[in-house]
Amino acid sequence: MKFKRNVPMYSLILAVLMIVPLFLPSYAISGLSNVLISALFVLAFSLLLAQGGMLSFGHSAYFAIGAFATLHAMNAVADGNLAVSTPFLPIFGALAGLATGVVAGFFATQRSGVYFSMVTLAIAELFHTVAPNLQTVFGGETGVSSMRMPWAGISFGQEIEVYYLILVWVALCAAIMYLYTQTLSGRVTVALRENERRLAFLGYNVHATKILIFSISSMFTGVAGGLLAMANESASYELFSFTFSASAVLYTYIGGIGTFLGPAIGGAAMTFFGHVVSDMTRLWLLYQGIIFVLIMMYAPYGISGLVKQTDGTERLRDRNIKRTLMLAPMLAITAATVFLCELINTILSRDYQRLLDSTGIWHDVELFGRAWTPSELIVWAVPSAIVILSVSLIVRISRHRRTPGLTMSPQGGSV
Repeated sequence: MKFKRNVPMYSLILAVLMIVPLFLPSYAISGLSNVLISALFVLAFSLLLAQGGMLSFGHSAYFAIGAFATLHAMNAVADGNLAVSTPFLPIFGALAGLATGVVAGFFATQRSGVYFSMVTLAIAELFHTVAPNLQTVFGGETGVSSMRMPWAGISFGQEIEVYYLILVWVALCAAIMYLYTQTLSGRVTVALRENERRLAFLGYNVHATKILIFSISSMFTGVAGGLLAMANESASYELFSFTFSASAVLYTYIGGIGTFLGPAIGGAAMTFFGHVVSDMTRLWLLYQGIIFVLIMMYAPYGISGLVKQTDGTERLRDRNIKRTLMLAPMLAITAATVFLCELINTILSRDYQRLLDSTGIWHDVELFGRAWTPSELIVWAVPSAIVILSVSLIVRISRHRRTPGLTMSPQGGSV
């Protein structure tokens, strides 16, 4: 029933993703492909975290293994040793992710909580350390590369052709993962998250259930890695890096684990943010971290939770009024914080410090199309004051409570 209510929204999202690339340049379509791959990666990771309640710090291992398996399959097809059509090659990423997930999951799931997380991290770091030395499998320091082969008149030489292939795979995998959450096995996995001991008391094999959800999550993560390999036509051992695992964790919580598509929204939004902002400033990771901290403090249910009613003590109308009132001070804080961070980053750079040491003069800094003199107090005082006043205003708005109106007593009188 819930799925039927969301069908129009899912259909609209899919329609937008199908139409938008028709009006974008090639480089933007490539970025959008990476957004979809990131969304699938985070969605597969959240299947383990949100459904099973197991926090993995090493999911980049299955992402990378899926990428390398797909690349080797692509090379086999190019050499004529494998008769598989190009659109179906991510299956090899899925199989490699599944096989590795079964083996790694057997050992990792024998522990719970933080011990499970540490074991998954150790497995990923083991791959990251060994991979550069396995030339035939991971290509050593240079990695593995390949080329996409044509199929059914489609050359896969244009970014838009690759994009639609990725879109089909992402939509298919997302649908399968959602259907899994509605099965009996998916419900048992939720029970595993809620109370592991009670599940064992009811007669279920807890260890087997953990291996199952871990393997399924690893399989779809391998598909995401395979799609990345097809998009880039190359991969290196850096895919095993903890950076990718940490990104999956951050994006999942930013999107919100309370809804099925919440993590995917977080992954897509933050990947898009990285593609856009990284071209503008070297501090984009700092801003990404600030966004994560703010969401955890003021929107613990994530981006998807902002559109759901999470506080039963206030009416929806009053909550929307608060959000509207907070919008202006939040934008002011954002602008002032970005200005201060960019100004500090510029004056602490090696080039500026070298110029300051040689001349002894604080030279103007070009920011937002205007020159600013760091030695002037007003340059620092104004944005600092904006931050302080805006924060005070937000705190005051958030603490404001709706004046309770008249309610009816059970006897019918007003109280």
